[in-house]
Amino acid sequence: MKKNLFFGLAISAALCIPAFAALKPGDRAPEFSAPASLAGKQFHFSLRAALKKGPVVVYFFPSAFTSGCDLEAHTFSQEKNKFTAAGASIIGVSQDSIARLKQFSADPKYCAGRFPVASDPNGKIGVSYGVKTFPARPGMKDVRGVVIHHGFFARTTFVVNKDDKIVAEFSTQADHLTPPEHVQKALAIVRQLDHK
Repeated sequence: MKKNLFFGLAISAALCIPAFAALKPGDRAPEFSAPASLAGKQFHFSLRAALKKGPVVVYFFPSAFTSGCDLEAHTFSQEKNKFTAAGASIIGVSQDSIARLKQFSADPKYCAGRFPVASDPNGKIGVSYGVKTFPARPGMKDVRGVVIHHGFFARTTFVVNKDDKIVAEFSTQADHLTPPEHVQKALAIVRQLDHK
């Protein structure tokens, strides 16, 4: 009897856990605003305001100052002029604190002051986009030796057109893309939008 009760409770609990699935092309991109940093200076980022200027690449990343995220940010910074030429802007989003992101956004090895990164410490923006999240492992440190206390987003990239519609979504887990491949794929997509 106790065994059946436990099994029934376990099934009930599992059914109550929401199944998150990333938004797909054709879905409306959820509006968000968040504290962000560009070149070490804090400001308030608004997706709605950014979309008035053209398409936006919204990329979720696990953590500043970790190898894959560092490489992805550096690649975005190197390719920034190409995104600008295609009329697109970039916003990175992670669960890092704004203090960490101010350092990350200014560092010439990473964002290099070329594009902003936004802080979503509670993961609410990520949840609205259906991005998977993972807790930090106890004692995990970044490349500087600083302990990471926040959760992680699965590396997921969305390209949003100026009409608030998602035109592309891809992730490392589902599409087996390296961090630089996320950048190159996003660039190819915004260039296609520029020609339409």
